Amino acid sequence: MTLWLSRMRIRRDPSAEALAALIDPEADASDCEAQGRRHDAHHRLVWTLFAGDREARRDFLWRDEGNGAFTILSQKPPVEAPLFEPPETRPFTPDLAPGDRLGFLLRANATKAKSGVGRVDVVMDRLHGIPKRDRPERRMDLAQEAAVDWMERLGQRKGFAPLRVSVQHYSTATLPGYRGKRAGEPRYGLLDLEGVLTVKDTETFIEALGKGFGRAKAFGCGLMLLRRA
Repeated sequence: MTLWLSRMRIRRDPSAEALAALIDPEADASDCEAQGRRHDAHHRLVWTLFAGDREARRDFLWRDEGNGAFTILSQKPPVEAPLFEPPETRPFTPDLAPGDRLGFLLRANATKAKSGVGRVDVVMDRLHGIPKRDRPERRMDLAQEAAVDWMERLGQRKGFAPLRVSVQHYSTATLPGYRGKRAGEPRYGLLDLEGVLTVKDTETFIEALGKGFGRAKAFGCGLMLLRRA
């Protein structure tokens, strides 16, 4: 199956700018609720590029690049949509072989199964046992440890081995549409990762690229961007 890699940008004309607060809301990384609203708005916005079938399941991954720009990997080319500039699209046909070293960028909702609980965010799980007063100081160190462990486990199933993993940022967002007491609000974590990997199983890795890594893919997670290391 051919995949398509697209660069999209929100139009800068007055009609789009008038809707900016709705389609591209600003959000401080420390504001969990605002982050959730931004992800939800972008999710709905990107869907306009694949509109037509109300019963269709999401078959694309997307990444918010900031300033109204998005990178999208999809099973069919995006259509022209009123709120976007014309798409810049090309076939995604990576020429890879076992042993290739690739630099990567990945925004991921990294989770793991935990007995009696279900799936938990890997960083939140490590922070859970730390006294609240110590969490701000320990947060990034624990995020780094959790990210390395998660990428190593992921690579074993997805045809690659991480050589270097660096956490650029970690934040959380409130599940869009949630209404209730703050203490019980459902959140998901966002790890911005950068590093280098080596390809082990080409077919498995390319298939995984098309499906995405981790969870919360509807909210802009899971798309891995690659370059030759």
